[in-house]
Amino acid sequence: MEATSHIHRFSEDVGNIDLPQKFTYPFCYTPHPLCRLAAQSVQDYLLQQTEWKDELQKGKMFGVLVVKDASGELGFLAAFSGNLQKSNLHPYFVPPIYDLLQPDGFFKREELEISKINNKIDSIKKSEGFLNSCNELKFVEKRTQNRLAEEKLAMKKAKEERDRRRSSGVSSEEMEILVRESQFQKAEYRRLEKSLRDELEAVRQKYVAYESEIESLKKERKRRSMDLQMRLFEQFQIRNSLGNVRGLCEIFATTPQGVPPAGAGECAAPKLLQYAFLQGYKPLAMAEFWWGDSPKTEIRHHLHYYPACKLKCEPILNFMMQGLDVEENPLAKDKFKEMPLPIVYEDDYLLVVDKPAGMLSVPGNIGLTSVVDRVRELYPSATGPLVVHRLDMSTSGLLLVAKDEAIYKDLQDQFCKRTIKKCYVALLDGVVPSDEGVISLPLMPDYQDRPRQMVSYEHGKTAVTRYKVLERKDGRTSIQFFPETGRTHQLRVHSAHKDGLGCPICGDELYGKKSDRLYLHAQQLEFTHPITKERISLISKSVPF
Repeated sequence: MEATSHIHRFSEDVGNIDLPQKFTYPFCYTPHPLCRLAAQSVQDYLLQQTEWKDELQKGKMFGVLVVKDASGELGFLAAFSGNLQKSNLHPYFVPPIYDLLQPDGFFKREELEISKINNKIDSIKKSEGFLNSCNELKFVEKRTQNRLAEEKLAMKKAKEERDRRRSSGVSSEEMEILVRESQFQKAEYRRLEKSLRDELEAVRQKYVAYESEIESLKKERKRRSMDLQMRLFEQFQIRNSLGNVRGLCEIFATTPQGVPPAGAGECAAPKLLQYAFLQGYKPLAMAEFWWGDSPKTEIRHHLHYYPACKLKCEPILNFMMQGLDVEENPLAKDKFKEMPLPIVYEDDYLLVVDKPAGMLSVPGNIGLTSVVDRVRELYPSATGPLVVHRLDMSTSGLLLVAKDEAIYKDLQDQFCKRTIKKCYVALLDGVVPSDEGVISLPLMPDYQDRPRQMVSYEHGKTAVTRYKVLERKDGRTSIQFFPETGRTHQLRVHSAHKDGLGCPICGDELYGKKSDRLYLHAQQLEFTHPITKERISLISKSVPF
């Protein structure tokens, strides 16, 4: 490594490796051979850092950037996301865009003040006065409820007795006595209620005094945290290859969220490009890989390569890559515009298509041809939503399409009642030990990195998949899936997650390793025809893998 920079030279001859023609499209890529060599060097280095072992085992994202330096020599840079060993500065890795952990910096000072507020809140909540006020309030509330309930019951019994006496016949004088008795009891109840409520309010005020102090501290904490966050964002002055500089707030101003999310600018990819531009290096290719265990909710595999995250990194990288000759988004190539739509069943009311892998089920935001587009071309008079369910863009197989809204609603109702049966076949990267079973892992969107999904027992929706192993061969498993629910990426997450099968579907670039395609195919579909009421069962003629 050069004494004055963080550039590393390749330890082996790379003269026989062709240089990238264009810079990596970071949101969907196959790592360039030079990036793989650079990543291997970083991994070898990490294995030597025994003092980092425990932290690394918990999981962290690393990145490499292949560059040419000012003299045209080839090398690479390395970076990590977030911090490592409670520091942003390590000689092997490029520095952060802004070091928020510097001991004398405003971030650490203000963070200390916010911690003091937290300590004050904790101190109040643990104080004898606060705890006594909580207990006294609960006791008096319960006593008040019980006392009023007892009095209401007594009044109810007295009323029942008066009603019994009235029904048996009473004189006008006795009737007047009964009326006065009723009025007296009601007045007594109101006096009792007021007395108890006043007593309760006095006790509540003691508690409210503590709560008001806590709430005031919380508001101060929130204000100072927001001010600190915005001041921190101002320190991140992001560069691109054209020499332009923008702050994070300006970069995120035009995004749906409008403001930078927490942690923006601290991922590996922005660090790498920022350092390269500051040093006058030419970026050639980039890749990011995961080291260590997978997080509990997300799915990450040790040493697998991953695209840059969407929420935090996409706006930043789109600005930073201005001026670079970047690869086209491979997902933006419209391969199906002229391709005939494969139809396996059709009548006057519906049709079933055999969707090819890579084709959208419904129109997306990048203008690619979808099944809906092709169906509208073929049946311009068709009405309604058309596609009854969806397959992921990368998934191939049978897709049910309605020709009018009434048929659509009937088929949708069958999906809701789970009377439509589906069977998928897949090839998994790994060996599934059990021959069959059920996976139940609740799913929700990963809002930090769409379209990825994550497991959440607190906020996720129920997702259930039955499976049956067909064959185990060469470290892979052929399997059938029978989904009982239809959550986004359900089969992909249930396959890859450690609490599922722990074996990602081959070619799954989101949850496993990228390949020529996602090895998942919707093979069978069974439903009740909305008009004839006969049970229709269809099988895709051939599995494309």
